[in-house]
Amino acid sequence: MQIVLDRPSVRAGKMPLSAFTFVEVLVAMGAVGVAVLSLYAGMSSGFSVLRMARETLRATQIMVEKMETVRLYNWDEISSNGFVPTNFQAPYYVEGGVTSPPIYSGTITISSPSMGTTYSSDLKKITVDINWTSSDLPRQRRITTFVSRYGLQNYIY
Repeated sequence: MQIVLDRPSVRAGKMPLSAFTFVEVLVAMGAVGVAVLSLYAGMSSGFSVLRMARETLRATQIMVEKMETVRLYNWDEISSNGFVPTNFQAPYYVEGGVTSPPIYSGTITISSPSMGTTYSSDLKKITVDINWTSSDLPRQRRITTFVSRYGLQNYIY
């Protein structure tokens, strides 16, 4: 009894079987490398944008909180020097492992607008500025409103 092995290269009338060449493997690995690198860059960029959006949202919340507090003061309190605090600091409340959450520092400016109208003595311009540092870059936001002597604050209490 004789055993005959069917070798792929010796089969009669058929093409010999072959594997991928070294160049084809290198090209495929390069394509996979570019895809993985692009995926990593996209995810990293997405997390950075999400962090910046959260920090900006917190800054907006702080500014609105300060502005709503000022709107509840009556005219004499707003007009007197020193009643409304001009400087403040607020934390960034975080859950999880953020190593260095930003600290928001801000100012409240109350001024008389220069409109040249008859009611300009009954009007105050209130500006809330807020600053913080994120990823070693300074960030800032501002919100401005007007308060009148006979405005909303007389109807709250």
